[in-house]
Amino acid sequence: KKKKRTMRGTWVAQSSTFPSPGHPEIYPLVLTTQTQEIFNCRIDEDVTDEKPYKLIKKEDILADFKNRAAVSDFYPVKKVIQEYPGDDLLVVYDKDFRYGLNFYLIGTEEGKENYLNRPEVPEEQEEYKEHTSEDLYINKPPISKPWVSLGSEKEIDEESVKESAKQITYMISRKRSEFGAPVKFRDQNASSVKDAYIECTAYPDKNFIVKQLEKDVGMQVVPKVKDTSTQTRWTYPKNASTQYYPREFSEEEKEIFGQSKPLIDFLNNASISVEIALQQNEIMNTFIDDWKCLAEEEGTFGDKTDTHLKEYQSFTDLHNLTENMVTSVSWHPTIYGLIAVSVAVRLSLEDRVHFSGKLLLQPSLILFWSFSDPIHPQLMLESPDDIFCFKFCPSDPNIIAGGCINGQIVLWDITAHADRIENIKTGGSRSKKATLKPMFLLEPDSNKEAMYIRHCAVSSIENGHKKVITDIHWLSDTFEINRMGSVFENRNGICCQLVTCSADCTICFWDIRSQKALTPPPIEKKKEESIEIPFDVPSTFLHLDLSWKPLIKIRLSKGETSLDHCPTKISLSEDHLLYKAQDKILAQSKVVKAGEMNPYHNLEGALANNLKPIEDFCTKFFVGTEEGGVIYTDWKMERDPETGRLMAKKPVSLYAVHDGAVHTVQRSPFYKDIILTIGGWNLAIWKEGITTGPLLQSCCAPKRYTAGHWSLTRPGVFYIGREDGYIDIWDLLEKTHEPAQSQNICITMITYIKPWTFTAKQQFIAIADYYGTLHILEIPWTLSHPSTNEASSMSYYFEREVKHLEYVERRKKIREQEKKEMELELEKKKTKTYQKSKEQMEAELKADYDNYLELEKNTLINLGLIKVPETMSFMELM
Repeated sequence: KKKKRTMRGTWVAQSSTFPSPGHPEIYPLVLTTQTQEIFNCRIDEDVTDEKPYKLIKKEDILADFKNRAAVSDFYPVKKVIQEYPGDDLLVVYDKDFRYGLNFYLIGTEEGKENYLNRPEVPEEQEEYKEHTSEDLYINKPPISKPWVSLGSEKEIDEESVKESAKQITYMISRKRSEFGAPVKFRDQNASSVKDAYIECTAYPDKNFIVKQLEKDVGMQVVPKVKDTSTQTRWTYPKNASTQYYPREFSEEEKEIFGQSKPLIDFLNNASISVEIALQQNEIMNTFIDDWKCLAEEEGTFGDKTDTHLKEYQSFTDLHNLTENMVTSVSWHPTIYGLIAVSVAVRLSLEDRVHFSGKLLLQPSLILFWSFSDPIHPQLMLESPDDIFCFKFCPSDPNIIAGGCINGQIVLWDITAHADRIENIKTGGSRSKKATLKPMFLLEPDSNKEAMYIRHCAVSSIENGHKKVITDIHWLSDTFEINRMGSVFENRNGICCQLVTCSADCTICFWDIRSQKALTPPPIEKKKEESIEIPFDVPSTFLHLDLSWKPLIKIRLSKGETSLDHCPTKISLSEDHLLYKAQDKILAQSKVVKAGEMNPYHNLEGALANNLKPIEDFCTKFFVGTEEGGVIYTDWKMERDPETGRLMAKKPVSLYAVHDGAVHTVQRSPFYKDIILTIGGWNLAIWKEGITTGPLLQSCCAPKRYTAGHWSLTRPGVFYIGREDGYIDIWDLLEKTHEPAQSQNICITMITYIKPWTFTAKQQFIAIADYYGTLHILEIPWTLSHPSTNEASSMSYYFEREVKHLEYVERRKKIREQEKKEMELELEKKKTKTYQKSKEQMEAELKADYDNYLELEKNTLINLGLIKVPETMSFMELM
């Protein structure tokens, strides 16, 4: 190809520089096969002996210049073609190579007309011309001409192979005395000698991906041959049976052996060993399969065969035509297979204001779903506005508290419907794909229509929150607080107080007991209330309806400015106790079923003066803010020395680690001082009491995090939902810098995650999405069953991270101290330079001059110009 292009360049140079002698309008050309196909002038097809010419349009040749540039075969006569006045150019096939090449171009209109309209010549004269032309032909050798560059050398240079890497030269030498010396080889373990063997195993680097742009592949088809052989051994089947009788000694033989001395000695010697063996069998199981236990342990840590969440069931409200999203999820504490879900309309603030009239006509609900009926909700709790968070009461699961978007707190009492939801139907399970046996199965008649339940009480609009309530918690039944935030023993023995946080920058504590002495209301007012209250609304919290005020209201101030922090989630120090309160709830529910009065129906008044305070109680708690900060503060109030009003204490510490609103602040079920916070695109793990920062802070995720929850059975596992419908499963025993695995659950944003332990062998996790669907997934064995030493390993990991933070803090202090010392030294040097007096400068100059004289004297003595005795005279002369 290179030679062809080089020769073509030489021919083109001849034709373009020297037109045909005697015919200045004729320009010889070489048209390759590709050019002939482009312009339809193929030899022996388009141009023949009868019609050896072809008219080519000028615009086609100019278009070929644009496409192929210097590679075009018409490029040597480009100037001639551009100056050609006509539209069609005449190209003639030169079969006999009269002008040296296979084609020639006629470059003038006159020459084209003369060629196409040639006068008819007699046959005799024409034959005479042919003979004379043949006789006059003289063979002339080609003459070499100077090279004219047309651009082909650039292509040759681009396609040529050049060495890009710099060559390295190695020189290996040895001593001349070692030439011809005998060589002895011996076996040696390479790994036992230092620097003798280094293994560099290949591993994929996820941070760098090299895209393959071009690849040359060669393939050779080879027939696949396989030789196999089998040999079967046939055995003749037959039935066989054997019967035998035990060999027994006779009575005489028994007496003889019983009195024999060898037998007695053997029994005395062997009895001690047998007793020891029996004791060991009682202490440990000698028949345990150690390999099987080892395999189980390995499968818990690294088995990848069963690590994905399995879809078990899903719930969607098909009867509600509005577009709703799930805002909060909570499993029923005592009834397995029953789950409550709060839904809200998917509208922005502007759309809510625009469609406020229509939204008032649609009820805001909390739906109770059962595993036995995935289509129809079994109970529907009505509320004055959309619910964004709710919780079952730890003391009585029939009491439910929720927070609305308008800032009100709603209370429900479903004790009257407890028989309906606890009705157990014997028989087979609806599903056969799992070991779940639902305890929440309704009678056929009760499934025909859903039960709507109205709220018992709602808080005051004027004295409560002003914006959406983002989180709600029941305080433990072991303590209660007063208006100052002091902690006392709970005299009722049940949960009577709540804590909420809202987007209005406040955290409120509520008491469901009456705040005032119970005085009999007037008769007229009592009649009016009896008429207004519907018969189906229980009177459990009637004293709170529309008059419920917070016990304490805390504002998280930003310090010097007048602005406040906006809390989104809170975590109290006693939250970890609620994970272990399931047995207590079951016991209390059984007592209520036995016929005793519900303690919430006969609540005493608020705090009295004779309560016993609790000493050494931690009143500090964690708060996640809308700006992405994590605050550690105290709920105790203090009086302002100037105004005397109660005010919240300043936050103990504030950390800005998240790049978005914090939506998860949760304590570990296994460690009461370990807190998980999730917000924006990262997560952090904290230890209460460590003020230097988080123990673990992840890097930014590819998608924004929207929900999260700790595992209930594994200390090192937690689940995080993302806005793209994926769920990240973190296992700190396996990886601490990235999730162990990710799994797609839905196509939209995950809004809530709530796991639940059904049995020791079966666990579920509820995942809610933005489109209003609740997904129930079964947690695999590897994610639900911890290893033997997982709790101690995680404790050691957290302790190690605490030591690392302490070391970093010490190094920071040392560096700061070194920096201060260096700055002080620089300042001292500067002050010394500028504070020298005139006498000091003269003394320094004199000392330098004396040193110079001493150096000169020593130099002259070394050169022999002066002698040692003459030193004094020289010094005197100097």
